[in-house]
Amino acid sequence: MSAAPDTRPRPVRTLRLLLGDQLNASHSWWQTPQEDVMTVMMECRQETDYARHHVQKVLAFFLAMRSFAKERIAEGHHVHYLAIDGPDAARPMMEVLRALVSNTGATEVRVQAPDEWRLDEMFREAMNTWPETLGVSVTMDDTEHFLTGRTDLADHFKGKKQYLMESFYRMMRKRHDVLLDGAGQPEGGKWNYDANNRKKLPKGHVPPAPRLWELDVTTLLADLEKAGVETVGRVDAAHFGWPVTRGESLELLDIFVEELLPRFGDFQDALTEDSWTVYHSRLSFAMNVKMLHPREVIEAVERKWRTTPDHASIEQAEGFIRQILGWREYMRGVYWAHMPGYADLNFFQHDRKLPSWFWTGETGMRCLQHAIGQTLDHAYAHHIQRLMVTGNFALLAGIDPDEVDQWYLGAYIDAIEWVEMTNTRGMSQFADGGIVGTKPYVSSANYMHKMGPHCASCKYKRQAKTEDDGCPFNSLYWHFHARNRDLLERNPRIGMVYRTWDKMQPAQQQALLDRGDAVLANLETL
Repeated sequence: MSAAPDTRPRPVRTLRLLLGDQLNASHSWWQTPQEDVMTVMMECRQETDYARHHVQKVLAFFLAMRSFAKERIAEGHHVHYLAIDGPDAARPMMEVLRALVSNTGATEVRVQAPDEWRLDEMFREAMNTWPETLGVSVTMDDTEHFLTGRTDLADHFKGKKQYLMESFYRMMRKRHDVLLDGAGQPEGGKWNYDANNRKKLPKGHVPPAPRLWELDVTTLLADLEKAGVETVGRVDAAHFGWPVTRGESLELLDIFVEELLPRFGDFQDALTEDSWTVYHSRLSFAMNVKMLHPREVIEAVERKWRTTPDHASIEQAEGFIRQILGWREYMRGVYWAHMPGYADLNFFQHDRKLPSWFWTGETGMRCLQHAIGQTLDHAYAHHIQRLMVTGNFALLAGIDPDEVDQWYLGAYIDAIEWVEMTNTRGMSQFADGGIVGTKPYVSSANYMHKMGPHCASCKYKRQAKTEDDGCPFNSLYWHFHARNRDLLERNPRIGMVYRTWDKMQPAQQQALLDRGDAVLANLETL
């Protein structure tokens, strides 16, 4: 797919800068083409290099940006598109924009509110200084995407130390009239059906293969390599499979509603080696770059449930809608309520390096081998693989949350800091000390065995705890709780763990700690 036309800058009144995750075709910017307004879109090293991203992530962003630019140009909008193989790609974004202000004689610059703190600070600096230094006004418009404002969550929990997602979610259901009966009560009589959505896949059950789009990205991949963009992961250059247009994103939404929703909730936590998508929607990338609006996704699911109640139960519909209306908006609210300090939180003071096999998948631990290998192959893993496999291990092993953040931010196609950091540093690593989660989400091998088949083909024995071939999760689980007792034992959701520990014989406790020490000393060779 070739780059969008790089329209030469001409004299304009207004310059608009559009970021790669602001591809909202229904935004008011695009209502009417204006001759004296030029929108600038940039593929730049500033954005490819702040983390080492998965190659499919970089490709997907650039392909989506190019498609979006072409569509707007076809509608009559003036779009100045700067591709990664151009002379400006290595320059800072605002330096390029400053030059365009001078070249076009623009008197006004407009941006859309970014979703990341670093970009927000960059824009606000321009808003404060450019009127005097360049003689242009700089205005920030809303992205017209989210269902809440940046401060709504903080306002909802004003005066509270912990932000209970369930409280926020119920408020959002009422505010947006989602899955409510005529009396304003939850459909089905319950607000949350999460307890019903934790089933293991039946033996022999294979979810349907994911719908993929066929794109040849050989040329763009060569452009990335020529530009010196360093990436991780793998890609089939002749068969790129992610949707990169709004039309393709709407197709994927329809596929989810019609084919996957009926079993989404039941198996959303299931681990398997027979499918890399299970019954998950794969809509997160399309939503996070704003090709899809959360309202239309929610409405599509609710409409299907109401018009065809036999198609999918309330458990399936509510389970999915909770992820969008509740969790997604909640995580964004946490981000804006606590940044920039949130990026430095490290409740346990963890400081170990991430094992190098997180970048290769070359470990004898089958669950991690599979989750990481799948991530490298597809730039995707579902939430339980992220939370209870890779995240669980990183927390138990005491990995520096900065390192964990960088891995998740780079590895996944849908990872943008506002949603990645709160899920990783908050939910997964408990580095925020409980702002997001009520307890650390950790487990031994029992959970892996309960939810999937990995233990059966693993180098380590899931039932062995202190032996050299015992599953590392088992000893690390107890090692983690023992070394962090002062920080955790007063947590009401963890009391049972310490009661069980205290009932163990001292020799058994020491054997678990010794095995845990050995595992931690040899993380690279697991």
